[in-house]
This record gives sequence, structure tokens and C-alpha cells, in this order.
Amino acid sequence: MSGNIRILVVDDDPIIRETLSLNLEDQEFVVQGLSSGEALLEYLRHGGTADLILLDWKMGQFSGLDTLREMRRMGGEIPVIFLTSLTDQIYEEAALATGALDFVDKSRSFSILLHRVRTVLAGRRIPRDNGGAPEVDPGGVPSGGKTQIGQLRLDPDVGRAYWQDRLVPLTLTEFQIVHALAASAGRDMRYRDIYDLVHGDGFHAGAAGDGYRANVRGFIKRIRRKFEEMDAEFSEIENYPGFGYRWRSQGAGESDT
Repeated sequence: MSGNIRILVVDDDPIIRETLSLNLEDQEFVVQGLSSGEALLEYLRHGGTADLILLDWKMGQFSGLDTLREMRRMGGEIPVIFLTSLTDQIYEEAALATGALDFVDKSRSFSILLHRVRTVLAGRRIPRDNGGAPEVDPGGVPSGGKTQIGQLRLDPDVGRAYWQDRLVPLTLTEFQIVHALAASAGRDMRYRDIYDLVHGDGFHAGAAGDGYRANVRGFIKRIRRKFEEMDAEFSEIENYPGFGYRWRSQGAGESDT
């Protein structure tokens, strides 16, 4: 996937900027570092472009969020992943509402960030002209076109989910999990399969190869909370103890957890 793909790393910390740039270059991406939001906007105003921007949240007088707002005002549509140490949900929701595709804690390992980068880039390259049939990713999940499942509407082209016609502030990774579950409504999805959506197929899962379960439970808890904050009656995500989760099929009974 790498090849000629250009990534901009925008961070006012030169050590983080250089380290991240070198790691991405090792993966054969073309990388350019910029030290501020102002520098990024100037680069774009002079015709600069990229396939993806990794944008720090806290930068001097002009924050990453301010930068993204100005980018969108200028008409820029380059996908953005926020890098930040601000992990409270309010910051994540602000980033997603402004148009970012994901929100990654700086403390996470490079392998996690790399998976998110590849996921965003893959999503930007989904073929659209296929005779009307949706593309299917390697996991068997339809990838193209809007989908309505009960009160849930999914738009994979932009990684957005709507519940009762209101935008749910999901990160791209959370959207992938909801998309995978809902696209197979009524069918059980294993913990490991959900984990691989987040970290990549075969990623080391921790002690005894079983650390992925707690990780997946954490994601599902966050996803449920976001839906429940919009609809206190939300109960579409059911647990199959010891196996995984499923999206409740239409007409099914109440959730068992």
C-alpha cells in the first residue's frame, strides 16, 4: 500500500515529529514533517497535497482542531488522524465532529498507529464502479454504499454511523466494529475477529494469547456508551459469553447482557 503515498506529520515536538516520520519512512511511505498548524495551512495554500495528515492536537497558539477547521473551511478534504495525549471523550467527539477520521492516543505503540493509517488509506481507495454491487473486504464485510439496518445507518465511504438519523461520534476503528457486527446482524462474531479489526490480523494479543478479550470488551463498552448517550433504550449489541458479540437481528428479543 505504501509506495508513493504521502503522509504529512504535523507536530511542534521535533523529537516526536522525527521519530514518527522515520518509522513511517521505514514502511516506505513518503513523509514530510511540519512544525505547526500554520505551516500546514501555508503548505496547502501553495498547492501542497497529501494522502493523509497526522495532526497533533496541542500546538502553540493554533491548535490542531483550529487547523482542521480552517482546512475544511478552505475546502480541503485530505483525511486527518489526530494524535494527542488528551484522551477524554469530549476531545474525541470534537475531533470527529470537525471532520477527523480517527483519534489516536500518543502513548499507543507505532504498530497501532500504523494499522489505523493503513485502514484510513484503504478506505480512501474503495472502488466505486463495480456494476452496483458493494465491494467486500477480506473479512466479508460490504465496503461500499450506505446501509440501513433498523435505526442504524452506515456510510462506509466516510466512516460515519447514524442512529435515529443522528451522527454517532465513533472513531474509525469503532465504526469498523459496528459496521462488521451490523453487516452480519444476528450472527455471532468472535472476540479475536473483532480484535483483528482493531490491531490487524495476527497481532500479538498479550499473555497466553488471551489479552484480546479485555481489549475488545473495552471497545464494546465505549461503543455502547456512545449509543446509549443518544438513546437510553439502545440494546442492539449482544454478548455471547465466552465467544464474542453480535448485532441483534430485527425482531429478536432483548439483549442478554
